[in-house]
Amino acid sequence: MAIPRELEEDSLANRDQWLSLDTPFGSKTNAQKFFVVCTVGFALWHIATNLLINEAALWQNAIHFGGFAILCSVIFPARIFGKQSVALDLLIGILVAASASWMIASESRIYDDTLAVTGLAWQFNSIDWIAGLILIAAAFDFSRRVSGWVIPILIVLSISYILFLGEHLPGVFRAASLPMDDVLFRTVFNDEGLFGILATISSANITLFMIFGGFLVVSGASDFVIEASKIVAGRIQGGAAFVAVLSSALTGTISGSAVANTASTGVITIPLMKSTGFRGRFAAGIEAAASTGGQLMPPIMGAGAFVMASYTSIPYATIVAVSIIPAFLYFLSVAFVVRIEAVKHRVGEGIDMTVNRQKIIAGAMTFLVPLISMIYLLMSGVTPSFAASASIGVLICVSWVAWLIGRLTGATDMQSNVMTLKRIFEACLLGMRSGILTAILMVSIGVINNAIVTSGIGNGFSLMIAQWSQGSLVLAILLIGLASLVLGMGLPVTAAYIIMAILCAPALAGILADTMIVQQLMVGLADPAQSALFMLVDSPHVAKVATGMSEEEAWSLVAAIPFEVAMTLRPVLVDVEYLTGFLLIAHLIIFWLSQDSNVTPPVCLAAFTAAGIAKSPPMATGFQAWRAAKGLYIVPLLFAYTPLITGSLYEMLQIGVFSLFGIYAINALIARYAEGPLTIWNWPCLVGGAILCFVPLDLLFNVAGAVLVSSVVVWTHRQNQFFNPPSVAD
Repeated sequence: MAIPRELEEDSLANRDQWLSLDTPFGSKTNAQKFFVVCTVGFALWHIATNLLINEAALWQNAIHFGGFAILCSVIFPARIFGKQSVALDLLIGILVAASASWMIASESRIYDDTLAVTGLAWQFNSIDWIAGLILIAAAFDFSRRVSGWVIPILIVLSISYILFLGEHLPGVFRAASLPMDDVLFRTVFNDEGLFGILATISSANITLFMIFGGFLVVSGASDFVIEASKIVAGRIQGGAAFVAVLSSALTGTISGSAVANTASTGVITIPLMKSTGFRGRFAAGIEAAASTGGQLMPPIMGAGAFVMASYTSIPYATIVAVSIIPAFLYFLSVAFVVRIEAVKHRVGEGIDMTVNRQKIIAGAMTFLVPLISMIYLLMSGVTPSFAASASIGVLICVSWVAWLIGRLTGATDMQSNVMTLKRIFEACLLGMRSGILTAILMVSIGVINNAIVTSGIGNGFSLMIAQWSQGSLVLAILLIGLASLVLGMGLPVTAAYIIMAILCAPALAGILADTMIVQQLMVGLADPAQSALFMLVDSPHVAKVATGMSEEEAWSLVAAIPFEVAMTLRPVLVDVEYLTGFLLIAHLIIFWLSQDSNVTPPVCLAAFTAAGIAKSPPMATGFQAWRAAKGLYIVPLLFAYTPLITGSLYEMLQIGVFSLFGIYAINALIARYAEGPLTIWNWPCLVGGAILCFVPLDLLFNVAGAVLVSSVVVWTHRQNQFFNPPSVAD
């Protein structure tokens, strides 16, 4: 039987039509129409299976991966022998989906057959082996299609490590080899495997938020974001760049993706910045840096908040709540760069950006009401999946209310974004298209996650970090930052965060906990049972455990504690609430540092995307984005050395407010410019002011630092006004 023409060789541009309604539905081929309907059904299944259908997690995750395998096979061609065929790719996707279903359906039989043959390995038949190997090959191939070769290489190394490679490695990286049937079973059925924790995060949470983002975009949220940003920043000097920062902050609540933010808002903000006098590379760099903050912006935070909640067992609402002030610090740090650049080069002065108030009115209800509803539901303690699904329903209802108001008042713009059936289809398709990369990677990384947990290499890596850092928190953060940067050059930031969190979070949390143990050792341990635990430590300072010792001696003793003993000591000596806080701090530090690959050369996808829009040199744009995104390095240090995350609301606000003065001082020192050129006496004021502002919870020092920084701002502003007064035209 002949293959239909629409399933023969097809261009990549045409493939996008399989998941869009850019062309009228009636003009699509029969195959494309069927694919669109199935994709919308797949999106609705994600909502139903998390709200109405009581489905086993393994089945839900298997269907989730199988469906996205089919979507991925169409949108990201395999290019076998240099050619691409939709028919062949569809066949591959369907084969993967069938293999996933077969393996999950066979789970009970595999258990029963294995129990019936006592003492032997897992009993797989021939079809089981074929289906299981197809799934591993799919994780390899589809992750290569969506993100390049790094994840596939890590998959091969992970499986090789637990199969045969581990027993040949030295020291802490040595691991026993497992038989192939054991590896296959663990890879597919373990909680850490293909259809385990990470797949659940994707199927139960992330995809629903992607669909919600699709509904927001289709309902006109992007237009509202841009116009609302103009109202706030449009009349400020350099206001076009402030629009970029604000719009990226708001758009981050929709997409949670730096590259998606850059592509969606950058096409508007970058030309706007250039037209007001900003250099192309600066405009692109600011857009990339601001868009990177989209993954730090609550409530979605990319996929990071969901993964963090799963790994730490800390409520999602808590993670989102403590991330609000740090996100503001980051976006304001980018805004400071904009302000200094605008004043230094006198760009954007007197520019009045006209605001389309009809778009504000039309988009306000469909953007603000659903988003506020979702935030309220998340804070009230409902599951993220329910919050996202309910917010979609709210958005649809609100769009019809806006349409009715528009009909009654004659406001035509309020009638333009009503969520008709066609628009609901568009929103579902957009959400599913956006979710392909994350869904494929979250499942595929399960192979790596399983190997790390099974082999115990995570403990070995944590031990290595602890040994290399010698208990130094700064050095540990530096090592993790370098590892995140290298890993992020070939991985999406969520994937980089997951791998680094598995490997490094325990070590970093342990170092944070050791600071409390040192404080206890300095005053002495009154409990004999606690003192007795240190008898296993080979150190001359053990004799002083009960009576107390100097800080240097305490750190020397802690450094001598073996890794296995430390894992036992910390829960005994440190309250569980503090341990939970340290774990959250460790994950947030790693999460923030993993974002730097978006804006740090030589591989910085967000910066390169912005450079393409601005037609600026990619590498120069990358360095500009890196300079603007220095908050990615400052805020994690605040996590580590201040109670910005674990303190009371007053403490967090005090740290946040005074940190802004310190961050501004750092930006001014780097640019050698504040509100005007820096003179000799300005430098010590800024350096001293920054140091004093970052002293945690010392109000006297903080106020003194803020006064020093403010005095430089006022002085340079007056000097600049005197020597360079605004022109009449301005």
